[in-house]
Amino acid sequence: MSILVSQTAAVAADKRIDTPVALVAAVGIVALALACFFTIDMRQGLLALVGAGFGYVMYHASFSFAGGWRAAITDGRTASIRAQMLGIGLTCMVLIPLLQAGSAFGQPLTGAVGPIGLSLMVGSLMFGVGMQLGGGCASGTLFTIGGGSVRMLITLAFFIAGALFGTAHLPWWSQQWHIGVIQPANDWGSLPVIILQLAALGGVFFLARRWEQRKRQQVASIFRAPAGVPELSNGQRLWRGYWPLAWASLALALLSVANLLLSGQPWSVTFAFNLWGAKLAGLVGLDVSSWEYWTWSMPAAALEGPILAETTSVTNFGLILGALFAAGLAGRFAPVTRIPLGSALAAIIGGLLMGYGARLAFGCNVGALFSGIASGSLHGWVWFALAFIGSLLGVRARRWFGLEN
Repeated sequence: MSILVSQTAAVAADKRIDTPVALVAAVGIVALALACFFTIDMRQGLLALVGAGFGYVMYHASFSFAGGWRAAITDGRTASIRAQMLGIGLTCMVLIPLLQAGSAFGQPLTGAVGPIGLSLMVGSLMFGVGMQLGGGCASGTLFTIGGGSVRMLITLAFFIAGALFGTAHLPWWSQQWHIGVIQPANDWGSLPVIILQLAALGGVFFLARRWEQRKRQQVASIFRAPAGVPELSNGQRLWRGYWPLAWASLALALLSVANLLLSGQPWSVTFAFNLWGAKLAGLVGLDVSSWEYWTWSMPAAALEGPILAETTSVTNFGLILGALFAAGLAGRFAPVTRIPLGSALAAIIGGLLMGYGARLAFGCNVGALFSGIASGSLHGWVWFALAFIGSLLGVRARRWFGLEN
């Protein structure tokens, strides 16, 4: 076994930079940033670079929510979950005080918050099932597309469709039972909430660690590169990949803070899918501007304005290009065009469930889980619990489509 691992690592280490791919991605990142700079403003141009950073980091660390949860459920490998808790913890220590201040450098700041109610519960369960069938969460869908996954283009297309359907129904769901937004820092102040958040995140971290010890009799470190990857110096690893997950946790926390300071809101992904769906619908003659959701102030302004004025669209475009750039540097961009029928069907169903579920739940693994908890909003914890239950169901359902776990 060790010989096989060594041979695999040696082959990977011999891979050269895919210069055309890296060059196309670099040009794309620069073009996106310049387009945002000249058509919108400097903040939007910098935000495009932050988005590219998200994609670069997630690709090089294989930082996955859907895959990480599935690995914990099926094999007891919890490194991804522990890294997620670390990243959220680092982020919340900065975001909560900033959000309580209300503004920074002349930029008003608002958190990723959502009401706790039936809509959140149904949506997060749907999303959990969908991300296991679709093969990736919202951010995972984007960075794997950048890395060359053709299957995830199917997931994305139906993610967008599901999100658009969700905008048609969200006003009804919003009228169902709910207890409103619960953001304890507004009443208790930043420090007590940060302490409670870190305690809860630490609890999940150590429960996950204990689960892995029980299932595998050993615990993989998130502070070292994964086993069986090429032997590289830390400097080489920065641009060739195979990052320790803790590197990604720190980098995503820093990028999330930058996202907040530049855009005025925490990192989010799925609002852009609503907008893309609405814009595409308009191109084929379906005017959604009269739908109640699209008469609300923020959606209406986004629908009327250019795509590059909408912050999550900019970071999403950057994320795809950043992952493409990382794949080119790592020499691992290798699209596979042959997709089995069962896998394609799972991608379609998974995309629809994620799109619709994310709209009902006021966010996804990024907007509701990562940024929601980091903002101190209790709905992020509810989303986490119910989406994980949905993932348990989704992992079981994968076998119906011939998908491996």
